[in-house]
Amino acid sequence: MDLLHYIYEIIKISVIIIYFAGIIYLVVDTVLENRSPVKTISWILVLVLLPVVGFIFFIFVGQNFRKEKIIARNVLKNQDIFTTLATQQVDSLKKEELFHNNLFEEKRQLLTLLLNNSNAVITTGNSVKLLHNGQVTFEAIIFALKNAKSFIHLEYYIFSDDKIGRTILNILKQKAKEGIEVRLIVDDVGSWELKEPFYKELRNSGIDIYSFLPVHFPKLTSKINYRNHRKIIVIDGTVGFMGGVNIADRYIEGNKEYGIWRDTHLLIEGDAINSLQTIFLTDWYFVSHEELSDKKYFPYKKANGDKIMQIVSSGPDSDWHAIMMGIFHAIVSAKKYVYVATPYFMPTEAVLLALITAALGGVDVKVIIPEKSDAFISLRSSRSYIHELLDANIKTYFYRKGFIHSKVLIIDDFVSVIGSANMDFRSFEQNFEISAFIYDEKTAKELTITFEEDLSNSIQITQNEWNNRSRIDKWKESFARLVGPLL
Repeated sequence: MDLLHYIYEIIKISVIIIYFAGIIYLVVDTVLENRSPVKTISWILVLVLLPVVGFIFFIFVGQNFRKEKIIARNVLKNQDIFTTLATQQVDSLKKEELFHNNLFEEKRQLLTLLLNNSNAVITTGNSVKLLHNGQVTFEAIIFALKNAKSFIHLEYYIFSDDKIGRTILNILKQKAKEGIEVRLIVDDVGSWELKEPFYKELRNSGIDIYSFLPVHFPKLTSKINYRNHRKIIVIDGTVGFMGGVNIADRYIEGNKEYGIWRDTHLLIEGDAINSLQTIFLTDWYFVSHEELSDKKYFPYKKANGDKIMQIVSSGPDSDWHAIMMGIFHAIVSAKKYVYVATPYFMPTEAVLLALITAALGGVDVKVIIPEKSDAFISLRSSRSYIHELLDANIKTYFYRKGFIHSKVLIIDDFVSVIGSANMDFRSFEQNFEISAFIYDEKTAKELTITFEEDLSNSIQITQNEWNNRSRIDKWKESFARLVGPLL
């Protein structure tokens, strides 16, 4: 008995030594990866203060695989074309050959930045229709899908097998039956509820469907941390959709807990579709190992509008945090106002400093975030930044008419940013995201009108009431802010 007890103690001590050696290794490795100080400190605290839970949490979501370039974008012919075009446009901007307009002269550096950090080519002659809720978004999508003649490409973070999901699937199956190419990418985590029978049903109907970065243990640890948050549709190479609306009933019906879901989406026609298509085909190559470079996917398009825009993608496949850098530059160069609507407000230090700098410099900065949210940690973490915003005279509002899921930035009646990226760490640094930078006065003014409507459905937060919130709320917010960068 004494021998068994002795062996037990030896094993227990050995396990403890190995465990804490592992913790020390992870802490040292995290420091040596040269992550942002905020993330590094957060992970060290989690690993030290929550040994078992922290260790498991780190194994699943803490490892940094971005540096390995999950997708090698330079392997595709389409990317080579866009890289060459982006380089040519940078040269034209330097020589002042591309635009002769005062508004564009002021944004020359922003245009150049996005060309350099993501090959976001400048496209002209586009038409853009703003879709301000799920109902009008799905009406437009359904109409466009029914009129498809050659191919349909879809890429979604969430594709739900519910009423609207079934409506769209029935159209896709009918189109596939007619001989039209249908390709669909869904994120494996965002669309977690989709099971193998769903995939089998679509494949048997002639639809090519792939799950993006499937999460299967033990590969789980390298994949769960990088999600495809994009929402893209390209039809016949002439019509495109992008924005914040996933395919799910709640975007039309809302739900009992949060009410209506307020969101913003885009219907695009023009050369900007080529950028959407290139991003989709790059992701398609990654999931299917099939390179699609036929000219039919990039048909000639006559100019049918006057909108100038850049489609910007970012994620673990890029050298730079392109969308974040573009937003940072747009904010710090603002002269009159900066309006932000986002469901999750957990900005990087750079973006937070940009907002504060703009406000202290006399720019009118307004931020709308939800009063209620579908994510507890994100809600509390978002609230932890409010006192800093108020201290800088940034007008901050809680949206009360349901849940605001819109991701919109409007600056100086000219620059508008709409897409899938939230104003948070994950969107800026880890997820595969897409945003449209639109340079147009009419679009900015229309978005401003909608923003003002959202303000009318919101309540402004005052410094006094915020300072007097309960100590328990403050503790919850502080804890959420600590772990927020890790999620």
